[in-house]
Amino acid sequence: MSPLLLLSFALQIACCVHVVRTGRPLYWVFILLVFSFIAVIVYFIAEILPDLRHNPSARRTVRNVRNRIDPERDRRDAAKLLKAADTPENRRRLAEESLRSGDYTHAAELYEQALKGLYATDPDLMLGLAKAQFGMGDAHKARDTLDALITANPGFRSADGHLLYARAVEDTADAAAAIHEYEAVVQGYPGEEARARFGLLLKRHGDQARARAVFQEILDRSDAAPRYYRREQQDWIAVAKRELATLQD
Repeated sequence: MSPLLLLSFALQIACCVHVVRTGRPLYWVFILLVFSFIAVIVYFIAEILPDLRHNPSARRTVRNVRNRIDPERDRRDAAKLLKAADTPENRRRLAEESLRSGDYTHAAELYEQALKGLYATDPDLMLGLAKAQFGMGDAHKARDTLDALITANPGFRSADGHLLYARAVEDTADAAAAIHEYEAVVQGYPGEEARARFGLLLKRHGDQARARAVFQEILDRSDAAPRYYRREQQDWIAVAKRELATLQD
């Protein structure tokens, strides 16, 4: 059997399985089996593509692929929007894209420019500025910005912001305060990064037993988690496995 026929057969079967699993009309099975490649293309356009457009995970995958091909596209688009209309929203968008691309200096400048007037204490802008400052290697400034954020917005909650604060406190050589912050942030952080960083901090400061318990908790949680979670957290799970092995030597 030729490779082309094998590919056609595989795509037809995959689409038929999709029809059954997603509850599509069963006449699609007949169409797919009879009309081969043409039916697969029509089915993809009619049934699968609309779902991809409205699926957050699919959109994120498409965005990641696009960013690998052209990592500066979103940043260029944001710069064009800001040039056309210098609004707080456009400035925030360009700041976020600069932050994402690793241009922390430019991101910090944009956030500082945006933090004026009605937006002088905007929590999202202040958090973005703290991220940029931390990315630039200035943990003290990042900590000060986050302290100011909480003072101005006592009701603001952000898991990423809390983790950033713990890291900033850690990098300012305040180990006791950092441990306290990590103890709080790991309670509700949606992922294993906070636990992994907490374990690393405990290990560096000689609390081997507690570090071992934190790393073991990561592995226990990941073993009980769905496959997609283990895939998303694989880097931090790998850290836990590596560090746990060294602690058990």
